[in-house]
Amino acid sequence: MRIVFMGTPEFAVPSLQALLDGGYDVVGVVTQPDRPKGRKRELTPPPVKVVALERGLPVLQPERLRAPEAVEEVKALRPDLIVTAAYGQILPKSLLEAPKLGCVNVHGSLLPRYRGGAPIQRSIINGESVTGVTLMFMAAGLDTGDMIDRVEVPIEDGDTSGTMFEKLSLAGSKLLLQWLPSLEAGTAPREVQDESLATFASNLTRDDERLHWEQDSRSLFNRVRGLYPMAGGFTYLNGEVFKVWGCRAPEEADRELAAEWEAEAPGTVLQTGPFGIRVRTGDGSLVLTEVQPAGKKALPAADYARGARLAPGTVLG
Repeated sequence: MRIVFMGTPEFAVPSLQALLDGGYDVVGVVTQPDRPKGRKRELTPPPVKVVALERGLPVLQPERLRAPEAVEEVKALRPDLIVTAAYGQILPKSLLEAPKLGCVNVHGSLLPRYRGGAPIQRSIINGESVTGVTLMFMAAGLDTGDMIDRVEVPIEDGDTSGTMFEKLSLAGSKLLLQWLPSLEAGTAPREVQDESLATFASNLTRDDERLHWEQDSRSLFNRVRGLYPMAGGFTYLNGEVFKVWGCRAPEEADRELAAEWEAEAPGTVLQTGPFGIRVRTGDGSLVLTEVQPAGKKALPAADYARGARLAPGTVLG
């Protein structure tokens, strides 16, 4: 069985490695073009490309997969099966129909919920306690294909998008290996998605990263960890962007405000100390544990508050 693998970020790496370590014939890898990264904007290859080159695999990096020449390049690899995981582009119909065994995708949610490009981040931001991975046949719509199997993975308070990406990528690679023999034999099951249960997880925007202090503490906590480590949440301090990278899970004590804090507006710094920075929220307070002032590196909130002499009464946002 000739397999073409399509993927780009770290999430896709375990699936590619599982195919290779399992002895499957990966005849080529398709990934996104190298992009500038970091302050120096150095051209950086995607993680999947790095692994593919280390394993001696041919790599294709079309800017537009829908371009006829790109489709022909992939077809020239004569795949029996195409496997995708967070590739980042929609496959055209001509490519979906090319492999005799079809195209399958490792998707980071329990479909039909959280279709789209940011299912892991959105599930955390929305306060879900369970998410998972779905192995599915690909179709022309956005994550609408028939499902082969799903596996649940709990989201704990200590999880961030970073930890969940790792957990789900490993779960997805195991799920893929489990069903490859059936896919090769053409006997893999197909379960039609229930459209009435579908929800969508659009890519995050700058507005998604902004912290609105009038929200309840749990919602703000979920947003911060859902944005970590990709973007981070942000607010404003003295008119400049002030990033929040970490905060403590809200406890009952955080909602039982001292009498002198009751009248403070959301976003007001209530207290600082070795624990971090306590900020007034819509239903109590939230303790920030890692922050990043404009033009500086991220650091523990307690260190920042001490060094900057951040005074109670300062208003964020």
